[in-house]
Amino acid sequence: MMRKIKNKITTSGYFIKRLRDSGFIVIRLFDKYPIHDPRKWTVMVDPGGHCLQITCFENREAVGDISFEMNDGGNKFARNFNLKTSSMEIIVTTLIEKGIPQKSEGGSFVKLS
Repeated sequence: MMRKIKNKITTSGYFIKRLRDSGFIVIRLFDKYPIHDPRKWTVMVDPGGHCLQITCFENREAVGDISFEMNDGGNKFARNFNLKTSSMEIIVTTLIEKGIPQKSEGGSFVKLS
């Protein structure tokens, strides 16, 4: 019996955890795409502000191809901005460089202790 790899950038739980650990507010939007669809899941980063949607694609152009489409209505990212990477560090760096905010005190989605 083969075990499914959990710590993989194309796994929504792992992706969300790594972004949250990096200080971003992330919510899962959808992960029930049909088996033949190259989309795996969609999340939203900074839901109370920029509302950046990130969709993971696997095998979109070629087998083994991994890419992430980022959409915020053309605000900070060009429409349908596509990032081909298998590195969480590149994704986190891209979000920071584009000005997507991390958690701040008093934000509407920050848990109060």
